[in-house]
Amino acid sequence: MTEHPMTTISLCMIVKNEEQTLARCLDSVADLMDEIIIVDTGSTDQTKTIAARYTDRLYT
Repeated sequence: MTEHPMTTISLCMIVKNEEQTLARCLDSVADLMDEIIIVDTGSTDQTKTIAARYTDRLYT
């Protein structure tokens, strides 16, 4: 019997000023993902605060 490595499903997003849509987007897929990685490219709204509710893998 051959062992197969476990598959990880990751969501990687690059975002900027997405406070109006980010929570709805992440709510729709969070239960399907093994990890969520978000890269914020300079948001001036609450995008980073919202993202932090879903993952600790938040990068700027």
